[in-house]
Amino acid sequence: MAFVVKSPFCVSRTTWRGNNNMLNPSSDSRIVKSVGIRINSRLPAGRDFSVKMSSAQVESLQLVPTVAPPKDLGIPIMVNGCTGKMGRAVLEAAMAAGLNPVPVALGGPNDSGKILDFGGKQIEVHGPSDRESVLSSAFSDYPNLIVVDYTLPAAVNDNAALYCKVGVPFVMGTTGGDRELLYKTVADSNVYAVISPQMGKQVVAFLAAMEIMAKQFPDAFSGYNLQVMESHQASKVDISGTAKAVITCFEDLGASFERDQIQLIRDPRMQIEMVGVPEEHLNGHAFHMYHLTSPDGSVSFEFQHNVCGRSIYAEGTVDAVLFLAKKVKSNSDKRIYDMIDVLREGNKFWLCGY
Repeated sequence: MAFVVKSPFCVSRTTWRGNNNMLNPSSDSRIVKSVGIRINSRLPAGRDFSVKMSSAQVESLQLVPTVAPPKDLGIPIMVNGCTGKMGRAVLEAAMAAGLNPVPVALGGPNDSGKILDFGGKQIEVHGPSDRESVLSSAFSDYPNLIVVDYTLPAAVNDNAALYCKVGVPFVMGTTGGDRELLYKTVADSNVYAVISPQMGKQVVAFLAAMEIMAKQFPDAFSGYNLQVMESHQASKVDISGTAKAVITCFEDLGASFERDQIQLIRDPRMQIEMVGVPEEHLNGHAFHMYHLTSPDGSVSFEFQHNVCGRSIYAEGTVDAVLFLAKKVKSNSDKRIYDMIDVLREGNKFWLCGY
């Protein structure tokens, strides 16, 4: 993942701010020339993410490998929801890191019977009807198994209950569901888990910094007006959980904001022309902008994080798997973790036999 630093603003984003009163009308031109550095997270240009569809009777998705096989770390993983874009990205990152996908995974009713080929490893997807027996059998065959969940919000609690019943450690990357019930289910079962609605480590670090600022400097932005824009692929219909968390921090800092004022950009044309999303990443991106203006309009602050593609989340998920494997191996007293815990551990989990 590369970071490209750009300054000043591009025309399309400046136009968006102007149209939405994101800059003080009396001093737009001065602010546009002087404010902020923009950081865009983009995928390496040479990386191949192509997926080939087989003409076989059983649907097969074949991942085209782009790097030499890595050292085998001996950690088996099951990626549930692997027929989706996020699940495929996690499998690619996992194999690149030396993790071993097991030959089965769980999916929805429409995915049952599909066989996926990832770099020569075949994975058969099973539907809801036999998911418990499949998971139990896999856990018996692979005692060090770690499950990764990138399914659907509606399946979060049922899936977590299944993982806890079988006793398999898991990383929950799927957003939504009843989060309070999710944590209670895991706590009651004593199963190891990493639970986080945001798996991108750098975004998590930014959010952690915001939370620290909110705690240490409450009301620092008292009276300031907050405006929020977030753009995601059209298939994402809900408000970003990351955006909600950042808004909460700004509210703790004293900024004024109503949640129904969030500007959700889902139209591809607007994303290209107004937000500046590269066309090749319309189906997978996360652009967030938070703009604060003082009561008299003379001062403005802007926070922005732009992510193209899914590699940042997939790589963070792999780090979470390695982290959790270490905690299971060491029989750690703590059982429930989040990505802040993964960040604090640094890369030390690459040691200790992994």
